[in-house]
Amino acid sequence: MDEIKSCEQPRHADVATGEWLLPSAALDRFEPPTDMLVTAVVVKEAGRYGFKIDTLGLLIQLGSGSEVVQMPKIWTLPGAPPWLMGLINLRGNLVPVFELRQVLGLGQRVADEKALILIFDQGDKAVGIVIDDFPKPLLALSPLPNLPQLPTALSGHVHTGYVKDQMIWLEFDHSAFFAELVGAGER
Repeated sequence: MDEIKSCEQPRHADVATGEWLLPSAALDRFEPPTDMLVTAVVVKEAGRYGFKIDTLGLLIQLGSGSEVVQMPKIWTLPGAPPWLMGLINLRGNLVPVFELRQVLGLGQRVADEKALILIFDQGDKAVGIVIDDFPKPLLALSPLPNLPQLPTALSGHVHTGYVKDQMIWLEFDHSAFFAELVGAGER
């Protein structure tokens, strides 16, 4: 029978041979090779992501988890308001999908536009909306002194606005918006 040989482990004064380290302790001991170029990137400003619904620019809340998926099969709900498109199955979670164009009174979607769904949050808090294009990173936003006139459904859910390259981006409180929207739909 062949003999199994163990790999020789580097010897360190603080670790006995064959002893396992916690990952954080192992990472603390890492020393890059002398010929390796090490650089540090300093982020001076937190980036924001914005998405458009028709001509309206909305910002994803800081600290909010989100993802974009291509339009999957949507299961309609009988008797649901027209702005509630239905439910999708996202990794085993049922996620309601809303058409904000209808809720906000904006133009109808063109049938040949690529359909994307922006998912806010995760698990049982997840909600999706149909968007025009992928969210884009926005840096160096300039605050607006006054908000423009907003669609009625957004009042109370936008408190701050910014401008970047002649486009207005509104701070969108999606959690409160959808809680109110779902509550209004149940009445």
